[in-house]
Amino acid sequence: MTAHDPDLSRKAGWLSRWRDRRSARLDEAPLPDGDESTNLMPHDPRDKRRRQVLADVSSFLITHRLEVNTFTLAVAHDVITGANPRLAVLIEEQVEKRAPVTLGWLDEAARKCGRSDGAEMLAKLMSKLESSIEEFGSTTRDARHATSEYHDALEAHVGELEQVGKAGVVITELAAIARVMLDRTREIEEDMARSEQETLALRQSLEAARREAEIDHLTGLPNRRAFEASLKEEHAAAIANDEALTIAFCDVDDFKRINDRHGHAAGDRILKTIARTLAKISDDRCHVARHGGEEFVVLFRGETHEAAFATLDGARTALGNRKLVNRANDIPFGRITFSAGMADVLAYDNPREALKAADEALYAAKAAGKDRIVWAGEVTTAE
Repeated sequence: MTAHDPDLSRKAGWLSRWRDRRSARLDEAPLPDGDESTNLMPHDPRDKRRRQVLADVSSFLITHRLEVNTFTLAVAHDVITGANPRLAVLIEEQVEKRAPVTLGWLDEAARKCGRSDGAEMLAKLMSKLESSIEEFGSTTRDARHATSEYHDALEAHVGELEQVGKAGVVITELAAIARVMLDRTREIEEDMARSEQETLALRQSLEAARREAEIDHLTGLPNRRAFEASLKEEHAAAIANDEALTIAFCDVDDFKRINDRHGHAAGDRILKTIARTLAKISDDRCHVARHGGEEFVVLFRGETHEAAFATLDGARTALGNRKLVNRANDIPFGRITFSAGMADVLAYDNPREALKAADEALYAAKAAGKDRIVWAGEVTTAE
C-alpha cells in the first residue's frame, strides 16, 4: 500500500467524519471572552483553520490518552492534516479492532510509514540551523567589537574637538555632529549586544530541541540516533586510550505473545520495565539505548569483555527473577526475559560491523533457547 493508494481516503473515513464533527462544533462555539487573537488578523480566514487543526490534534491525543511530546504532536499533525495517509489507515484499522492506540504501537506504526525518515530530515535541518546560528553569532560579535573600537576612537576625537571649540563656529558644529555620531554608535553597540544575547538564547533552545529529538519517547532512554553518535565517539576514545569496547544487542523474548495476550498498553509497560532494568547498569562508561521496537543496545568502554558480559548477564538474571503482574487485570505476565548477542567492537573493521556481529549472535541466542547471552564468534553462553 502506498501513499497514493485510492483506498486510503475510503479507509480513513473516520478521520473525515471526525473533522466534520469538530468543524461543526467550532462553528457553533465562539472564542472565549477577552480572547484578543481575532484582533490580530480579524479578516484572515486561515485563523479558523488553525484553530480547527489545534483542536483536532488535542482531541486526537486526549481520545487515545497519549502523552504530549514532540513525537505525538508531530504524528497527530500528520494524521489530522492528511500528511501521512498510510498512518491514518493503520490507526483506523486499530480503532476498528477496538485495540488501543498506545505510544509503543504508534511508534511501530510510524516507523512502517516512514516517519523516521522525517525525523532524520529534522536532524539535518537542525544541524544546518545550528551552523547558521553560529555563523550569525560570530558575525554579530565581530561587528560589536568593531563598533566598540570605532566608538572609542570617535570619543577621543570628539574630546579633542570640544577642547578647541573656541577656535571657531565650524569646529563647534563639527563637535556637535560628532557627539550625535558618538551617541548613535553607542546605540548600535547596545543593539549588537542584544543580538548576541538573543543568538545565545536561540542556540540554547536548539540544543534543548536536539536533546529532545535524541530521547526515546516511550522509555526515556537515548534513541537509536543518539546511540549511533555515542558509538562513534566511544569508538574513537577507546582507540585513543587503548581501552576495550564491547557492544551488546538485546531483544525481549516472545514480546509478540505479551502484546497478544495482555495488549499493547501492557507491552509498553514491559518495555519501560526492561528499560529501567538496563538503565541501572549504565554510567559514564556504559551506554544503554532503545534501538527500536523491543530491541535495546548496550555499549561498554573500559571494562574487560568478561566484566561487560557479567554485568549484562546480571541484568538479565535480575529481570528473569522478577514476578511481574499486569496491574490492569491482576494476571501474571509470567517470566519476562531477554536474549542478547555481544561483540568486541575493536575486533571489526568498523563499529557497524561489530553491531552486525552482535545482532547475529543475538539470533544464535534465540535459536539456542532464548534467555541467554551469546558472544559473537564463540559458543560461550550464559543461562
